[in-house]
Amino acid sequence: MPDGALHPVKLNLALQGGGSHGALTWGVLDALLEDGQWRFEGISGTSAGAMNAVAVAHGFAQAAHRYKDPNEAHQAGCALARETLERLWEGVGTLGSMLWGAPLAAANPLLGMMTQWFSPYQTNPLDINPLRRLLEREVDFDLLCEPHSAAAPAVPQVFVCATNVRTGRGEIFSGARLSADAVMASACLPLLFKAVEIDGERYWDGGYSGNPALHPLIYQTDTSDLLLVQINPIEHHALPDTVPEIMERMNEVTFNAGLLAELRAIEFVRRLLAEGKLDPRRYKSVRLHRIDGGTVLAPFGSDSKTRADLPFVRKLFALGREQGQLWLTAHRQAVGVRPTVHIADNA
Repeated sequence: MPDGALHPVKLNLALQGGGSHGALTWGVLDALLEDGQWRFEGISGTSAGAMNAVAVAHGFAQAAHRYKDPNEAHQAGCALARETLERLWEGVGTLGSMLWGAPLAAANPLLGMMTQWFSPYQTNPLDINPLRRLLEREVDFDLLCEPHSAAAPAVPQVFVCATNVRTGRGEIFSGARLSADAVMASACLPLLFKAVEIDGERYWDGGYSGNPALHPLIYQTDTSDLLLVQINPIEHHALPDTVPEIMERMNEVTFNAGLLAELRAIEFVRRLLAEGKLDPRRYKSVRLHRIDGGTVLAPFGSDSKTRADLPFVRKLFALGREQGQLWLTAHRQAVGVRPTVHIADNA
C-alpha cells in the first residue's frame, strides 16, 4: 500500500457457511486484507461465514477505537482483522472436530450413532459447545456493536442470518442485536445442538434460510459490488448413491436454495433496470463477483466439513489465500465497473 491518502474501493462480502471449510474463506479474506485496497461496507455471513464476518469487523472496530485518522484506521483495521481471524481459526484447529460434530460423537462413534434416535436435548443436555467460549474470547461484541462516527468509515456493517424455529423464516442480526448468541444461532445444526434462544425466540442454522443472505447488502448499504465467497457446491456431477452421499447432496441443495432464489431476484432487477422498466434511484443494479471454493473443496469430500485438526485448517487457509490472490489478479480492475459473474448462468 503506497503512502499518503488511501482510496479503498468499496466492496461488500457475502460469506457462506460450511463447517470447517470456512477456513478456506479465512484464507480468501487474509489475501484481501493483505492487499489493503478494499473497504468492506457490509459483510453478510452464515454459520462459519458469520464467524469470519464478526472477526473481520472486530479488527476494524478495534482500529476505529484506537485511531482518529481514517487512513491509519483502515491500515490498522486490515492488520487487526487478519490477526483476529488467525487467532480464531488457530483456536478452531486446537479444539478440533468437537466444534462441528456432536461432542459425544467426537468422543465415541457408538455414541455418535445415538443422534439418529435421540435429540441433542437428550445426548447433550448441558449444550456443550466449545466454539462459544472461543468466539467470546476473540471477539469483543460490545466494541463491535458500538456506534461509529463518520470519522471511522472503515468499520463494516455485519449481517448474521439465523433461522427462526417457530416461523421458519430467516432473521438478520445486525447492529445492537449482533452478539455471540446470534453467531451461535447461525451455526446451530438442530441435530447436534439445542436451539439458541434470543429474546424469547429460538433459532437454528441460518443455512436453511440464507447461506448467506444477500438482501441486507443490497438494501442496507450503498455499495453495488458484491463478492460471494462460496464453499458449498451448486452443481454435483456424480450421482450420489450411498446414504451419506444422498444426505450430503440433500443438505447442499437445501443450504443453497435461499442463495439461488436471491441470485435470481438480483438478475431479474438487473434486467429490468437495463430495459428501463425500473427507477434506478430506487433499485440497485448489483455487480456480482464470486470465488468458487466449492470446486476447490470437492476433492476433500463432505465428511471433511467436521474435520478441524490444525494441519487441515491451515491447508484450507493456504488454498483460500491462493484463491483470493487469483481473484485479485483476474478481477481487481472489474470492481466498480462490471460484474464478473453472469447470474443467469449460476441461478
